[in-house]
Amino acid sequence: MSDASQPTVRQRSERIAFRRGVSLLALTLFVPGSAQVIAGGRGLGRFALRVWLVVLGVLAAFLALAWLRRDWAVALYAHPFTQWIASVAVLVLGVGWALLFLDAWRLSHPRQMGRRGFGMALLSGLLALGIGFGSMQASALSRSQAELFGSVFGGGGSTAAHDGRYNILLLGADAEPDRPGIRTDTMMVASVSATTGRTVLFSLPRNLQWAPIPRSNPLQRLYPKGYGCADQSCLLNAVHSEAENHPELFAGVKDPGLQATRDVVGETLGLQINYYALVDMRGFESLVDALGGVRLDIAKAVPIGGGSAPVEGYIQPGKGVQLDGIQALWFARSRHGSSDYERMARQKCIVNAMAKQVTPLNVVTRFTDLARAGSSMVSTDVPTTELARLAELADAGRRLPIASVSFAPPLIQPAQPDLGLIRQTVRDSVAASVALDREAKASASGDPAAPAPVERPAEPAAPEKGAQAAEPTPVVADTAPRTNASFSEERRTEDLTEICSVS
Repeated sequence: MSDASQPTVRQRSERIAFRRGVSLLALTLFVPGSAQVIAGGRGLGRFALRVWLVVLGVLAAFLALAWLRRDWAVALYAHPFTQWIASVAVLVLGVGWALLFLDAWRLSHPRQMGRRGFGMALLSGLLALGIGFGSMQASALSRSQAELFGSVFGGGGSTAAHDGRYNILLLGADAEPDRPGIRTDTMMVASVSATTGRTVLFSLPRNLQWAPIPRSNPLQRLYPKGYGCADQSCLLNAVHSEAENHPELFAGVKDPGLQATRDVVGETLGLQINYYALVDMRGFESLVDALGGVRLDIAKAVPIGGGSAPVEGYIQPGKGVQLDGIQALWFARSRHGSSDYERMARQKCIVNAMAKQVTPLNVVTRFTDLARAGSSMVSTDVPTTELARLAELADAGRRLPIASVSFAPPLIQPAQPDLGLIRQTVRDSVAASVALDREAKASASGDPAAPAPVERPAEPAAPEKGAQAAEPTPVVADTAPRTNASFSEERRTEDLTEICSVS
Protein backbone atom coordinates (compact mmCIF):
# COMPACT_ATOMS: atom_id res chain seq x y z
CA MET A 1 0.00 0.00 0.00
CA SER A 2 1.39 3.39 -1.01
CA ASP A 3 1.98 6.17 1.45
CA ALA A 4 -0.63 8.26 -0.41
CA SER A 5 -3.45 5.95 0.73
CA GLN A 6 -2.46 6.24 4.38
CA PRO A 7 -4.32 8.91 6.44
CA THR A 8 -2.13 11.75 7.46
CA VAL A 9 -1.48 12.68 11.06
CA ARG A 10 -3.83 15.67 10.63
CA GLN A 11 -6.65 13.53 9.24
CA ARG A 12 -6.34 11.05 12.12
CA SER A 13 -6.38 13.95 14.56
CA GLU A 14 -9.55 15.37 12.97
CA ARG A 15 -11.31 11.98 13.15
CA ILE A 16 -10.36 11.55 16.81
CA ALA A 17 -11.59 15.06 17.61
CA PHE A 18 -14.89 14.41 15.81
CA ARG A 19 -15.48 11.10 17.63
CA ARG A 20 -14.67 12.83 20.91
CA GLY A 21 -17.19 15.57 20.12
CA VAL A 22 -19.93 13.07 19.26
CA SER A 23 -19.21 11.25 22.52
CA LEU A 24 -19.59 14.47 24.49
CA LEU A 25 -22.94 15.14 22.83
CA ALA A 26 -24.11 11.60 23.60
CA LEU A 27 -23.09 12.01 27.24
CA THR A 28 -24.99 15.30 27.41
CA LEU A 29 -28.05 13.65 25.90
CA PHE A 30 -28.21 10.81 28.42
CA VAL A 31 -26.52 12.31 31.51
CA PRO A 32 -26.55 16.12 31.35
CA GLY A 33 -23.41 17.59 32.88
CA SER A 34 -21.21 14.51 32.48
CA ALA A 35 -19.54 15.88 29.35
CA GLN A 36 -18.47 19.00 31.24
CA VAL A 37 -17.04 16.93 34.12
CA ILE A 38 -14.99 14.85 31.68
CA ALA A 39 -13.89 17.65 29.36
CA GLY A 40 -12.87 20.25 31.92
CA GLY A 41 -15.92 22.37 32.82
CA ARG A 42 -16.23 20.64 36.18
CA GLY A 43 -18.04 23.42 38.08
CA LEU A 44 -20.86 23.63 35.55
CA GLY A 45 -20.86 19.87 35.08
CA ARG A 46 -21.19 19.07 38.75
CA PHE A 47 -24.04 21.58 39.14
CA ALA A 48 -25.85 20.08 36.14
CA LEU A 49 -25.38 16.55 37.48
CA ARG A 50 -26.84 17.53 40.83
CA VAL A 51 -29.86 19.06 39.11
CA TRP A 52 -30.23 15.91 36.97
CA LEU A 53 -30.13 13.69 40.07
CA VAL A 54 -32.75 15.86 41.79
CA VAL A 55 -35.02 15.56 38.73
CA LEU A 56 -34.58 11.78 38.67
CA GLY A 57 -35.31 11.65 42.40
CA VAL A 58 -38.52 13.65 42.02
CA LEU A 59 -39.66 11.41 39.15
CA ALA A 60 -38.84 8.27 41.14
CA ALA A 61 -40.75 9.57 44.16
CA PHE A 62 -43.78 10.39 42.00
CA LEU A 63 -43.73 6.93 40.38
CA ALA A 64 -43.49 5.32 43.82
CA LEU A 65 -46.47 7.39 44.98
CA ALA A 66 -48.42 6.41 41.86
CA TRP A 67 -47.64 2.74 42.59
CA LEU A 68 -48.71 2.94 46.22
CA ARG A 69 -51.51 5.54 46.08
CA ARG A 70 -52.67 6.32 42.57
CA ASP A 71 -55.40 8.66 43.78
CA TRP A 72 -52.88 10.79 45.69
CA ALA A 73 -50.57 10.87 42.67
CA VAL A 74 -53.36 11.98 40.33
CA ALA A 75 -54.55 14.60 42.83
CA LEU A 76 -51.01 15.98 43.11
CA TYR A 77 -50.52 15.93 39.34
CA ALA A 78 -53.90 17.58 38.68
CA HIS A 79 -53.43 20.39 41.17
CA PRO A 80 -53.12 23.70 39.26
CA PHE A 81 -50.18 24.83 41.42
CA THR A 82 -48.27 21.66 40.53
CA GLN A 83 -48.82 22.28 36.82
CA TRP A 84 -47.76 25.93 37.02
CA ILE A 85 -44.56 24.93 38.85
CA ALA A 86 -43.97 22.20 36.27
CA SER A 87 -44.46 24.64 33.37
CA VAL A 88 -41.72 26.92 34.71
CA ALA A 89 -39.40 24.08 35.75
CA VAL A 90 -39.64 22.27 32.40
CA LEU A 91 -38.88 25.46 30.48
CA VAL A 92 -35.88 26.37 32.67
CA LEU A 93 -34.50 22.82 32.60
CA GLY A 94 -34.98 22.61 28.83
CA VAL A 95 -33.13 25.85 28.19
CA GLY A 96 -30.34 24.75 30.53
CA TRP A 97 -30.07 21.37 28.79
CA ALA A 98 -29.92 23.07 25.38
CA LEU A 99 -27.07 25.31 26.61
CA LEU A 100 -25.21 22.20 27.82
CA PHE A 101 -25.26 20.86 24.25
CA LEU A 102 -23.76 24.10 22.96
CA ASP A 103 -21.15 24.03 25.72
CA ALA A 104 -20.31 20.39 24.87
CA TRP A 105 -19.76 21.52 21.27
CA ARG A 106 -17.40 24.24 22.54
CA LEU A 107 -15.47 21.76 24.70
CA SER A 108 -15.05 19.42 21.72
CA HIS A 109 -12.80 22.03 20.00
CA PRO A 110 -14.59 22.01 16.64
CA ARG A 111 -11.68 23.81 14.92
CA GLN A 112 -9.63 20.67 15.34
CA MET A 113 -12.14 18.65 13.30
CA GLY A 114 -11.46 20.28 9.97
CA ARG A 115 -14.36 19.97 7.57
CA ARG A 116 -16.16 17.75 10.07
CA GLY A 117 -16.50 20.76 12.35
CA PHE A 118 -19.45 22.00 10.29
CA GLY A 119 -21.30 18.68 10.78
CA MET A 120 -20.51 18.80 14.48
CA ALA A 121 -21.93 22.31 14.77
CA LEU A 122 -25.05 21.28 12.87
CA LEU A 123 -25.60 18.22 15.09
CA SER A 124 -25.11 20.25 18.27
CA GLY A 125 -27.49 22.93 17.06
CA LEU A 126 -30.18 20.42 16.11
CA LEU A 127 -29.99 18.72 19.52
CA ALA A 128 -30.15 22.06 21.32
CA LEU A 129 -33.09 23.24 19.21
CA GLY A 130 -34.90 19.91 19.69
CA ILE A 131 -34.53 20.02 23.46
CA GLY A 132 -35.47 23.71 23.62
CA PHE A 133 -38.53 23.31 21.40
CA GLY A 134 -39.63 20.19 23.30
CA SER A 135 -39.36 22.01 26.63
CA MET A 136 -41.45 24.90 25.27
CA GLN A 137 -44.16 22.47 24.14
CA ALA A 138 -44.10 20.64 27.47
CA SER A 139 -44.32 23.96 29.33
CA ALA A 140 -47.32 25.01 27.21
CA LEU A 141 -49.00 21.67 27.93
CA SER A 142 -48.50 22.14 31.68
CA ARG A 143 -49.99 25.64 31.49
CA SER A 144 -52.98 24.25 29.59
CA GLN A 145 -53.47 21.58 32.22
CA ALA A 146 -53.21 24.15 35.01
CA GLU A 147 -55.89 26.28 33.37
CA LEU A 148 -58.14 23.28 32.75
CA PHE A 149 -57.83 21.80 36.23
CA GLY A 150 -58.20 25.20 37.86
CA SER A 151 -61.26 26.35 35.91
CA VAL A 152 -63.15 23.07 35.40
CA PHE A 153 -62.60 20.96 38.50
CA GLY A 154 -63.86 23.20 41.26
CA GLY A 155 -64.45 20.52 43.87
CA GLY A 156 -67.18 20.50 46.48
CA GLY A 157 -69.12 17.41 45.39
CA SER A 158 -69.99 14.47 47.62
CA THR A 159 -67.23 11.86 47.32
CA ALA A 160 -69.05 9.09 49.21
CA ALA A 161 -70.90 6.51 47.09
CA HIS A 162 -74.63 6.21 47.82
CA ASP A 163 -75.82 2.59 47.96
CA GLY A 164 -72.73 1.60 46.00
CA ARG A 165 -73.26 4.16 43.22
CA TYR A 166 -72.11 7.58 42.09
CA ASN A 167 -74.93 9.73 40.73
CA ILE A 168 -73.72 12.45 38.37
CA LEU A 169 -75.99 15.23 37.14
CA LEU A 170 -75.32 16.16 33.50
CA LEU A 171 -76.63 19.57 32.44
CA GLY A 172 -76.68 21.22 29.04
CA ALA A 173 -77.13 24.98 29.48
CA ASP A 174 -78.42 27.22 26.74
CA ALA A 175 -78.51 31.01 27.13
CA GLU A 176 -80.49 32.71 24.36
CA PRO A 177 -80.21 36.45 23.52
CA ASP A 178 -84.00 36.90 23.65
CA ARG A 179 -84.47 35.57 27.17
CA PRO A 180 -82.82 36.31 30.52
CA GLY A 181 -80.72 33.81 32.45
CA ILE A 182 -79.68 30.25 31.66
CA ARG A 183 -82.08 27.45 30.78
CA THR A 184 -80.88 23.91 31.48
CA ASP A 185 -82.64 22.32 28.52
CA THR A 186 -80.68 19.07 28.91
CA MET A 187 -80.99 17.30 32.27
CA MET A 188 -79.72 13.77 32.81
CA VAL A 189 -78.40 11.74 35.71
CA ALA A 190 -75.82 9.03 35.16
CA SER A 191 -76.03 6.48 37.96
CA VAL A 192 -72.69 4.64 37.93
CA SER A 193 -71.76 1.50 39.85
CA ALA A 194 -68.86 2.29 42.19
CA THR A 195 -67.31 -1.12 41.49
CA THR A 196 -67.93 -1.97 37.83
CA GLY A 197 -68.73 1.35 36.16
CA ARG A 198 -72.00 -0.02 34.72
CA THR A 199 -74.23 2.98 34.07
CA VAL A 200 -77.93 3.80 33.90
CA LEU A 201 -78.80 7.11 32.24
CA PHE A 202 -81.99 8.88 33.35
CA SER A 203 -83.27 11.91 31.44
CA LEU A 204 -85.95 14.36 32.51
CA PRO A 205 -87.95 16.57 30.11
CA ARG A 206 -87.29 20.29 30.24
CA ASN A 207 -91.04 20.97 30.45
CA LEU A 208 -91.61 18.92 33.63
CA GLN A 209 -93.91 20.79 36.05
CA TRP A 210 -94.42 20.56 39.80
CA ALA A 211 -90.96 19.15 40.37
CA PRO A 212 -90.51 18.65 44.13
CA ILE A 213 -88.14 20.93 46.04
CA PRO A 214 -86.52 19.43 49.15
CA ARG A 215 -86.92 21.29 52.43
CA SER A 216 -83.18 21.84 52.58
CA ASN A 217 -83.34 24.13 49.54
CA PRO A 218 -84.43 27.76 50.12
CA LEU A 219 -86.67 27.76 47.02
CA GLN A 220 -89.03 25.54 48.98
CA ARG A 221 -90.21 28.65 50.84
CA LEU A 222 -91.56 30.08 47.58
CA TYR A 223 -92.85 26.80 46.14
CA PRO A 224 -93.82 24.51 49.04
CA LYS A 225 -95.89 22.27 46.73
CA GLY A 226 -93.20 21.97 44.09
CA TYR A 227 -92.02 24.18 41.26
CA GLY A 228 -95.31 24.85 39.53
CA CYS A 229 -97.46 27.81 38.47
CA ALA A 230 -101.13 28.21 37.59
CA ASP A 231 -100.22 29.42 34.09
CA GLN A 232 -97.95 26.36 33.56
CA SER A 233 -94.90 28.57 33.02
CA CYS A 234 -92.84 27.01 35.84
CA LEU A 235 -90.87 24.36 33.98
CA LEU A 236 -87.95 22.27 35.22
CA ASN A 237 -85.47 23.98 32.88
CA ALA A 238 -86.23 27.32 34.55
CA VAL A 239 -85.32 26.23 38.10
CA HIS A 240 -81.76 27.48 37.53
CA SER A 241 -82.93 30.97 36.52
CA GLU A 242 -85.51 31.13 39.33
CA ALA A 243 -82.85 30.46 41.95
CA GLU A 244 -80.51 33.00 40.35
CA ASN A 245 -83.31 35.58 40.60
CA HIS A 246 -83.49 35.13 44.40
CA PRO A 247 -79.89 35.35 45.64
CA GLU A 248 -81.13 36.65 49.00
CA LEU A 249 -82.46 33.16 49.76
CA PHE A 250 -79.09 31.53 49.11
CA ALA A 251 -76.75 33.36 51.46
CA GLY A 252 -73.25 31.93 51.20
CA VAL A 253 -74.07 29.71 48.21
CA LYS A 254 -71.62 30.22 45.32
CA ASP A 255 -74.03 29.16 42.56
CA PRO A 256 -77.71 29.19 43.61
CA GLY A 257 -78.91 28.03 40.18
CA LEU A 258 -76.79 24.89 40.15
CA GLN A 259 -77.58 24.13 43.78
CA ALA A 260 -81.32 24.40 43.18
CA THR A 261 -81.24 22.35 39.96
CA ARG A 262 -79.17 19.67 41.65
CA ASP A 263 -81.52 19.44 44.63
CA VAL A 264 -84.70 19.43 42.53
CA VAL A 265 -83.49 16.78 40.06
CA GLY A 266 -82.22 14.59 42.89
CA GLU A 267 -85.51 14.90 44.78
CA THR A 268 -87.52 14.12 41.63
CA LEU A 269 -85.58 10.93 40.90
CA GLY A 270 -85.12 9.89 44.52
CA LEU A 271 -81.32 9.89 44.12
CA GLN A 272 -78.58 11.59 46.08
CA ILE A 273 -76.43 13.52 43.60
CA ASN A 274 -72.68 13.25 44.06
CA TYR A 275 -71.46 15.58 41.33
CA TYR A 276 -72.66 17.77 38.52
CA ALA A 277 -71.15 18.55 35.10
CA LEU A 278 -72.46 21.62 33.30
CA VAL A 279 -71.83 22.02 29.56
CA ASP A 280 -72.48 25.30 27.77
CA MET A 281 -74.18 24.15 24.56
CA ARG A 282 -72.78 27.16 22.69
CA GLY A 283 -69.31 25.71 23.21
CA PHE A 284 -70.28 22.05 22.91
CA GLU A 285 -69.11 21.95 19.30
CA SER A 286 -65.62 23.00 20.43
CA LEU A 287 -65.48 20.05 22.82
CA VAL A 288 -66.56 17.56 20.13
CA ASP A 289 -64.05 19.00 17.65
CA ALA A 290 -61.30 18.82 20.27
CA LEU A 291 -62.06 15.10 20.69
CA GLY A 292 -61.91 14.51 16.93
CA GLY A 293 -65.67 14.21 16.38
CA VAL A 294 -68.21 11.60 17.39
CA ARG A 295 -69.35 8.51 15.47
CA LEU A 296 -72.97 7.27 15.42
CA ASP A 297 -75.30 4.90 13.62
CA ILE A 298 -78.17 7.19 12.60
CA ALA A 299 -81.53 5.75 11.57
CA LYS A 300 -83.39 8.99 10.80
CA ALA A 301 -82.33 12.25 9.15
CA VAL A 302 -81.98 15.22 11.52
CA PRO A 303 -82.34 18.83 10.30
CA ILE A 304 -79.66 21.46 10.80
CA GLY A 305 -81.55 24.64 11.69
CA GLY A 306 -85.23 25.21 12.22
CA GLY A 307 -87.28 27.39 14.54
CA SER A 308 -86.25 31.00 13.96
CA ALA A 309 -83.47 29.89 11.60
CA PRO A 310 -83.91 28.28 8.16
CA VAL A 311 -83.15 24.59 7.71
CA GLU A 312 -79.76 24.51 6.01
CA GLY A 313 -79.57 20.77 5.45
CA TYR A 314 -80.13 17.35 6.97
CA ILE A 315 -77.73 15.04 8.78
CA GLN A 316 -78.05 11.87 6.76
CA PRO A 317 -78.88 8.44 8.19
CA GLY A 318 -76.24 5.74 7.94
CA LYS A 319 -73.79 3.49 9.76
CA GLY A 320 -70.74 4.94 11.46
CA VAL A 321 -71.57 8.55 10.55
CA GLN A 322 -68.75 10.81 11.74
CA LEU A 323 -70.12 14.11 13.08
CA ASP A 324 -68.04 17.19 13.71
CA GLY A 325 -68.83 19.69 16.46
CA ILE A 326 -71.51 21.77 14.75
CA GLN A 327 -73.21 18.65 13.34
CA ALA A 328 -73.20 16.94 16.75
CA LEU A 329 -74.63 20.09 18.33
CA TRP A 330 -77.56 20.20 15.90
CA PHE A 331 -78.07 16.46 16.21
CA ALA A 332 -78.48 16.96 19.98
CA ARG A 333 -80.58 20.12 19.99
CA SER A 334 -82.67 20.14 16.78
CA ARG A 335 -86.45 20.26 17.34
CA HIS A 336 -87.60 20.89 13.77
CA GLY A 337 -90.07 18.19 12.74
CA SER A 338 -89.68 16.27 16.01
CA SER A 339 -90.61 16.41 19.68
CA ASP A 340 -88.72 17.24 22.86
CA TYR A 341 -88.77 13.54 23.71
CA GLU A 342 -87.10 12.53 20.46
CA ARG A 343 -84.50 15.19 21.15
CA MET A 344 -83.93 13.68 24.62
CA ALA A 345 -83.15 10.36 22.95
CA ARG A 346 -80.67 12.00 20.58
CA GLN A 347 -78.96 13.80 23.46
CA LYS A 348 -78.52 10.54 25.35
CA CYS A 349 -77.15 8.96 22.20
CA ILE A 350 -74.48 11.68 21.99
CA VAL A 351 -73.62 11.21 25.68
CA ASN A 352 -73.42 7.45 25.18
CA ALA A 353 -71.20 7.82 22.11
CA MET A 354 -68.79 10.18 23.83
CA ALA A 355 -68.61 7.90 26.87
CA LYS A 356 -67.73 4.97 24.61
CA GLN A 357 -65.37 6.73 22.23
CA VAL A 358 -63.40 9.05 24.53
CA THR A 359 -60.28 7.09 25.43
CA PRO A 360 -57.19 8.02 27.46
CA LEU A 361 -55.22 8.05 24.20
CA ASN A 362 -57.26 10.71 22.41
CA VAL A 363 -57.51 12.75 25.61
CA VAL A 364 -53.70 12.80 25.92
CA THR A 365 -53.03 13.48 22.23
CA ARG A 366 -55.62 16.28 22.09
CA PHE A 367 -55.18 17.65 25.59
CA THR A 368 -54.26 21.20 24.59
CA ASP A 369 -57.35 21.49 22.39
CA LEU A 370 -59.48 19.98 25.14
CA ALA A 371 -58.10 22.43 27.68
CA ARG A 372 -58.85 25.34 25.36
CA ALA A 373 -62.42 24.11 24.79
CA GLY A 374 -63.16 22.79 28.26
CA SER A 375 -61.98 25.72 30.35
CA SER A 376 -64.53 28.03 28.70
CA MET A 377 -67.60 25.80 28.52
CA VAL A 378 -67.44 23.00 31.11
CA SER A 379 -67.66 23.18 34.89
CA THR A 380 -68.01 20.50 37.52
CA ASP A 381 -67.68 20.02 41.25
CA VAL A 382 -65.62 16.85 40.88
CA PRO A 383 -62.47 17.39 42.98
CA THR A 384 -59.09 16.51 41.51
CA THR A 385 -58.65 13.98 44.32
CA GLU A 386 -61.40 11.84 42.76
CA LEU A 387 -60.21 11.99 39.15
CA ALA A 388 -58.29 8.70 39.32
CA ARG A 389 -61.23 6.75 40.75
CA LEU A 390 -63.77 8.19 38.33
CA ALA A 391 -61.42 7.71 35.36
CA GLU A 392 -61.03 4.02 36.22
CA LEU A 393 -64.82 3.63 36.49
CA ALA A 394 -65.31 5.44 33.19
CA ASP A 395 -62.78 3.18 31.48
CA ALA A 396 -64.49 0.08 32.89
CA GLY A 397 -67.98 1.36 32.09
CA ARG A 398 -67.23 2.14 28.44
CA ARG A 399 -66.88 -1.60 27.84
CA LEU A 400 -70.44 -2.19 29.07
CA PRO A 401 -73.79 -1.22 27.54
CA ILE A 402 -75.42 1.90 28.98
CA ALA A 403 -79.04 1.44 30.05
CA SER A 404 -81.35 4.36 29.36
CA VAL A 405 -84.63 5.61 30.76
CA SER A 406 -86.56 8.67 29.50
CA PHE A 407 -89.29 10.10 31.68
CA ALA A 408 -91.58 11.09 28.84
CA PRO A 409 -95.17 10.31 27.80
CA PRO A 410 -96.83 7.88 28.17
CA LEU A 411 -94.68 6.85 31.14
CA ILE A 412 -95.34 10.21 32.78
CA GLN A 413 -97.28 13.35 31.91
CA PRO A 414 -94.94 16.35 32.33
CA ALA A 415 -97.79 18.63 33.42
CA GLN A 416 -98.81 16.24 36.22
CA PRO A 417 -95.91 13.84 36.83
CA ASP A 418 -96.40 10.75 38.99
CA LEU A 419 -93.43 11.13 41.33
CA GLY A 420 -94.01 7.73 42.89
CA LEU A 421 -93.81 6.09 39.46
CA ILE A 422 -90.66 8.05 38.57
CA ARG A 423 -88.86 6.98 41.73
CA GLN A 424 -90.00 3.38 41.44
CA THR A 425 -88.80 3.26 37.84
CA VAL A 426 -85.42 4.57 38.99
CA ARG A 427 -85.19 1.92 41.71
CA ASP A 428 -86.19 -0.84 39.30
CA SER A 429 -83.70 0.29 36.66
CA VAL A 430 -80.85 0.50 39.17
CA ALA A 431 -81.79 -2.93 40.56
CA ALA A 432 -81.73 -4.38 37.04
CA SER A 433 -78.27 -2.90 36.49
CA VAL A 434 -77.02 -4.36 39.78
CA ALA A 435 -78.45 -7.74 38.79
CA LEU A 436 -76.49 -7.64 35.51
CA ASP A 437 -73.30 -7.02 37.48
CA ARG A 438 -74.06 -9.97 39.73
CA GLU A 439 -74.73 -12.22 36.73
CA ALA A 440 -71.49 -11.12 35.10
CA LYS A 441 -69.54 -11.76 38.29
CA ALA A 442 -71.11 -15.20 38.77
CA SER A 443 -70.44 -16.09 35.14
CA ALA A 444 -66.80 -15.01 35.44
CA SER A 445 -66.36 -17.13 38.59
CA GLY A 446 -67.64 -20.25 36.81
CA ASP A 447 -70.90 -20.54 38.73
CA PRO A 448 -72.94 -23.23 36.90
CA ALA A 449 -76.17 -21.48 37.92
CA ALA A 450 -75.14 -18.28 36.17
CA PRO A 451 -77.00 -17.47 32.96
CA ALA A 452 -75.13 -18.02 29.74
CA PRO A 453 -73.47 -14.91 28.38
CA VAL A 454 -75.24 -13.19 25.53
CA GLU A 455 -73.50 -13.87 22.25
CA ARG A 456 -72.60 -10.82 20.25
CA PRO A 457 -73.49 -10.79 16.57
CA ALA A 458 -70.65 -11.61 14.24
CA GLU A 459 -68.72 -8.73 12.78
CA PRO A 460 -69.45 -8.09 9.12
CA ALA A 461 -66.91 -9.63 6.79
CA ALA A 462 -64.29 -7.31 5.38
CA PRO A 463 -64.63 -6.61 1.67
CA GLU A 464 -62.44 -8.69 -0.58
CA LYS A 465 -59.36 -7.09 -2.06
CA GLY A 466 -60.04 -5.56 -5.40
CA ALA A 467 -63.75 -5.09 -4.70
CA GLN A 468 -65.18 -1.74 -5.75
CA ALA A 469 -65.57 0.51 -2.69
CA ALA A 470 -69.03 1.97 -2.20
CA GLU A 471 -69.39 5.72 -2.71
CA PRO A 472 -69.38 7.33 0.76
CA THR A 473 -72.68 8.87 1.86
CA PRO A 474 -72.39 12.60 2.61
CA VAL A 475 -72.86 13.54 6.25
CA VAL A 476 -75.12 16.49 5.37
CA ALA A 477 -77.39 16.86 2.34
CA ASP A 478 -80.17 19.20 1.21
CA THR A 479 -82.93 16.60 1.57
CA ALA A 480 -84.06 14.08 4.16
CA PRO A 481 -84.31 10.56 2.72
CA ARG A 482 -87.30 8.47 3.72
CA THR A 483 -86.55 5.66 6.15
CA ASN A 484 -88.61 3.22 8.19
CA ALA A 485 -87.25 4.67 11.43
CA SER A 486 -89.66 6.57 13.66
CA PHE A 487 -89.65 7.69 17.26
CA SER A 488 -92.21 5.82 19.33
CA GLU A 489 -93.22 7.49 22.55
CA GLU A 490 -94.67 4.15 23.66
CA ARG A 491 -91.13 3.02 24.33
CA ARG A 492 -90.20 3.94 27.85
CA THR A 493 -86.72 2.55 28.39
CA GLU A 494 -83.68 1.44 26.41
CA ASP A 495 -84.52 4.08 23.81
CA LEU A 496 -81.04 4.72 22.46
CA THR A 497 -81.63 2.65 19.32
CA GLU A 498 -84.88 4.30 18.20
CA ILE A 499 -83.26 6.91 15.98
CA CYS A 500 -79.57 6.42 16.70
CA SER A 501 -77.09 4.08 18.29
CA VAL A 502 -73.39 4.04 19.00
CA SER A 503 -71.22 2.74 16.20
